[in-house]
Amino acid sequence: MAVVGCTKCIKFMLFFFNFVFWLAGGVILGVALWLRHDNQTSNLLMLQFEGQQAPNTFYISVYILIAVGAVMMFVGFLGCYGAIQESQCLLGTFFFMLVCLFACEVAAGIWGFSNRDTISKEMINFYDGAYIKSVDVVDSPTKKAAVKVLEVFHETLECCGKGDDSPLFTQIAGTLCPKKDLADSLLRPQSCHQKLKDLFSEKLHLIGLAALVVAVIMIFEMIFTMVLCCGIRNATPVY
Repeated sequence: MAVVGCTKCIKFMLFFFNFVFWLAGGVILGVALWLRHDNQTSNLLMLQFEGQQAPNTFYISVYILIAVGAVMMFVGFLGCYGAIQESQCLLGTFFFMLVCLFACEVAAGIWGFSNRDTISKEMINFYDGAYIKSVDVVDSPTKKAAVKVLEVFHETLECCGKGDDSPLFTQIAGTLCPKKDLADSLLRPQSCHQKLKDLFSEKLHLIGLAALVVAVIMIFEMIFTMVLCCGIRNATPVY
């Protein structure tokens, strides 16, 4: 027996929220793919120095986001179909998957908040390692590799140095820093430390905002799913 009255309204509201949830999954998947292939982050995280790859903690969070977006699209479709069919089995499965997703999102949010500065610190340490080798007075293959690494950082972020540069670095800054026009050359170059913090802070804030929106949608969906399941159970005749 089909649901009627307020329960029918809940049914269509759940369908609407599931459709929005499905769209949100697609948006998150698209944003995650954009973050994965963004030129700035890709140029920096693909660098190698002294046999070591640049820290890839940021990519771990991006891969998790890709998986979450794909699962959200599947769960959203399942919820839409379950709401239209008024199937307690499908809605129960949908509710269970929502709870699991919500728990994973909370856990990921706690981990992300506690490690919010880790990504920029790792990249700053990687930059400093190349920085120290680049000012070595002895010309060596390691120094040449360090100079190339710094050039990528400087060109990608449009920065130069750490902000408290040594006299040795100041002497070679002209060859390592991006070329500027006359007006820009009068300004003090921006610190690469600060530019790295700003870059990853901006990306993580974007991820956090997307996660917050999805969490709010999931809370409403869990409420509507429970109400609809109860309505379907009450509307089913007992013989």
